[in-house]
Amino acid sequence: MENLKFWQQSPQHWYITGKGQSNLKQSMTLEESVNLDALNKYLKHLEDKYAEIKQLMSKKYVPAQRKAHLEEEMIVILKRRDEAENTNKELQFRHQRLQIIFYALTSWVKSDMSTSFQDFMKQMEKTKDLYGDQGIVEELCEDPSKAKEAEILLYYIERFNELISLGEYEKAICFAARSPRRILQNIGTVEKFKAVGKIRGKPSPLLLFFEAIFSTSHAHRRPINAELTLEGIKCGLSEKRLDLVINWVTQERLTFSEEAGDVICAYGEQNTHNKAKCLALAQIIYNECNVYNKAVLCLCKQGQIHEAMQYIQQFKDFTSDDLMQLIRLCPHHELIWCLTKEWNGKPPLLPFGFVILHLCSVDMKKVAIRLLQEINEGGKDEIEHLMINNPFWCPERWQEVASICSQHGLDRVCDDIMSVLRSQAGVAEISEEDDTVNLMEHVFW
Repeated sequence: MENLKFWQQSPQHWYITGKGQSNLKQSMTLEESVNLDALNKYLKHLEDKYAEIKQLMSKKYVPAQRKAHLEEEMIVILKRRDEAENTNKELQFRHQRLQIIFYALTSWVKSDMSTSFQDFMKQMEKTKDLYGDQGIVEELCEDPSKAKEAEILLYYIERFNELISLGEYEKAICFAARSPRRILQNIGTVEKFKAVGKIRGKPSPLLLFFEAIFSTSHAHRRPINAELTLEGIKCGLSEKRLDLVINWVTQERLTFSEEAGDVICAYGEQNTHNKAKCLALAQIIYNECNVYNKAVLCLCKQGQIHEAMQYIQQFKDFTSDDLMQLIRLCPHHELIWCLTKEWNGKPPLLPFGFVILHLCSVDMKKVAIRLLQEINEGGKDEIEHLMINNPFWCPERWQEVASICSQHGLDRVCDDIMSVLRSQAGVAEISEEDDTVNLMEHVFW
């Protein structure tokens, strides 16, 4: 009753005013407001008014679901229209070509037919005497699908740009993935999606684009090119979707490059919990690209030293510089021992003394000292075996190694090395202070 106010216009009539009147839209006397027949009549009036407004709204407004349905119907109808237009153009071309051939054949029959029909056609083409002023022999044999294909390519490009401008990125991605001759699968398209950026609450359009083109790569004779592959891997890693990159590398038809392997390795270094997976992926890529030194490095960083040695022995393309670079990047003790000792009955690939001296020269003395300490634990026999049975035996280098041992308190190793050097025939230690020794004395005896 708070929203109803009564006022007296005459002694006999009371009217409902205020908020109640605004809702009823029709004045009622106080007597009518308490009369059942009058109220029923007024209810009928309101129901008719409601039905009228509802019918009017159904004509003026369309639900959003209906709009989406109409858009789908429009796309289907436009597709049918395009197909019908293409069919019509093809039929028109065929009709025109048949008319030209019919005219040429009729003219040839009326002639003496002393020349072949092909020669006759060439002669008519030269004189521009073909029906309908279509005097080109190539046009008679031209495949109309070429012209049709050009129209389709142009349509895909225009429609793709239109969808991008409208913000219909998912539809644009489908157009790019299904584009004939992969005309929309290029860096230009990548740049367009990069310009779009990220959309809040939705997956990255660029990532969806790479998902679409990589998943359809099996349907094409040629794999996705190296440039797009690299961009796709970068995109997947930037979105922290290593799972997608793993699937792309192992399942899809892509073209790998050394740069792609480097990108995955760098991602593994930044995300240590995924490092093992990244190294395995990079190894696959390096193998495909024949970058053997980096493939071996991936194996070593995973701790697969024996597999790395088998790899090195298999390809035999590794120089001493490659192996020293491998040690610098992965100074694994087991790797160094495998490279400097016999392995599977084959001679060492590197001289141990040279490795020690090299490590000291490149500021990796800690690694060198640790290796020398391990030698010290093995005793003189191991040192002698390591020195004498090495095809790269070089006394001068071992003297330098002994000097390093002496400088770092490894006196036992130093003494053992010098003992082995003295025991070798023709080898004698020359003191720096002794300048009276005649090095050529033995020649004159």
